[in-house]
Amino acid sequence: MDSLSDFLKEFYIPTYVLSPESETPSPESETPAPTIAPPESPVLVFINSKSGGQLGGELLLTYRSLLNDNQVFDLGVETPDKVLRRIYLNLERLKDDDLACHIRDKLKIIVAGGDGTAGWLLGVVCDLKLSHPPPIATVPLGTGNNLPFAFGWGKKNPGTDRASVELFLDKVLKAKEMKIDNWHILMRMKAPKEGPCDPLAPLELPHSLHAFHRVSPTDELNREGCHTFRGGFWNYFSLGMDAQISYAFHSERKLHPEKFKNQLVNQSTYVKLGCTQGWFCASLFHPASRNIAQLAKVKIANKNGQWHDLHIPHSIRSIVCLNLPSFSGGLNPWGTPNPRKQRDRDLTPPFVDDGFIEVVGFRNAWHGLVLLAPNGHGTRLAQANRVRFEFRKGAADHTFMRMDGEPWKQPLPMDDETVMVEISHLGQVNMLATHDCRSRSMYDPSTPRHQEEYDDNEDDSVAEEGEEYRKFGAADTFKIPEEGQHINNSKGRALRRK
Repeated sequence: MDSLSDFLKEFYIPTYVLSPESETPSPESETPAPTIAPPESPVLVFINSKSGGQLGGELLLTYRSLLNDNQVFDLGVETPDKVLRRIYLNLERLKDDDLACHIRDKLKIIVAGGDGTAGWLLGVVCDLKLSHPPPIATVPLGTGNNLPFAFGWGKKNPGTDRASVELFLDKVLKAKEMKIDNWHILMRMKAPKEGPCDPLAPLELPHSLHAFHRVSPTDELNREGCHTFRGGFWNYFSLGMDAQISYAFHSERKLHPEKFKNQLVNQSTYVKLGCTQGWFCASLFHPASRNIAQLAKVKIANKNGQWHDLHIPHSIRSIVCLNLPSFSGGLNPWGTPNPRKQRDRDLTPPFVDDGFIEVVGFRNAWHGLVLLAPNGHGTRLAQANRVRFEFRKGAADHTFMRMDGEPWKQPLPMDDETVMVEISHLGQVNMLATHDCRSRSMYDPSTPRHQEEYDDNEDDSVAEEGEEYRKFGAADTFKIPEEGQHINNSKGRALRRK
């Protein structure tokens, strides 16, 4: 501790706060507690050492050389739920210790890895229902890095030297807290007469899918004669051909990890797979039965909890339910609707804490390239508080799905007309964001509301007359949140009208 610079002391956590095996310092000890100045920004650092080629392992060594070894964790060795349970139980034991209480109240989390790793930490923090849930900063070590980019932490893999790490810690020290919506997903189908229906991940189950599991027989959501799965996401859920490309990429990376050593190679391989899978010539190589409209009926709920059919153009082959303004490497599929569209279709910019999710469709990869143009966007379908996909009987024996960067192949029983996937708002989680990040809060007065770069692109590809495009919300979710987690939707709509 004495050898640390004054700057690093702002992040340092003494061992006795982290480990119940350590003795609490006393006035007679070598380092009495009163001599330790309370850190301004105490951090727990979780690093996926397998992310970013060799970068994860190098970053782990650098953080451990700068901070207390016991506050830096390798996710390949110890899972975050075990770590946080142990530390928070110890903090409860030290509730009469002023320094420990200060650290509990000021604690922040840094997670280094891909979007799946970041989602893993977010899920753990939500599930543990901590009395003082720490906000989370994300280091971009993956391929897409949508979560870090949305909150201002960049999308390129960072440097791993001391100077780069200290620069990142300085940003953490100055960062602001933002709440973001937390979405839960429920999938239910009849138990198939033959064949499995469990999600098939690329060779092994990714971290974000550990939360997407079959519910136990005693769970209130379980229904006799059905298989029910549940999970959660924070950035996006997608269905269709984009998830199929992602599945092919992850499968290839698991089989040949030596070919995926840096972000540039990963991204170029992704594009090549998009070509070989027919995403650029989808009308020729993609079966019409896999188009979203042929595969499933899509519904959204109105403010009274009533469900309405959502029109999906027959050309749409991929649909994305987006929570953050960052998808596929930092692109913004929703964009900012111009004032006329905001008025006529009751659309808004994509706030991350408004209790609504943006539903966007894509025809093919060329349609996706529109996002690279100034103010480009996909086909805006709806903004909703709940979304339901009802798969048509016999339409396909499988489809591809993806949550927060992690894809899987989902078998579909051919003799079942009740296969259903429902997305609903549950609560919120705290994130750390830079002050110039692209994510925007509807409750933050510092969020820019004027001089927006509105799109002039009329390619929403959907006839407005006779369709339902309103923002829907205020319906209870399938899992009852704890008191205080609900968003005040009426207040939110009032703010929108302002």
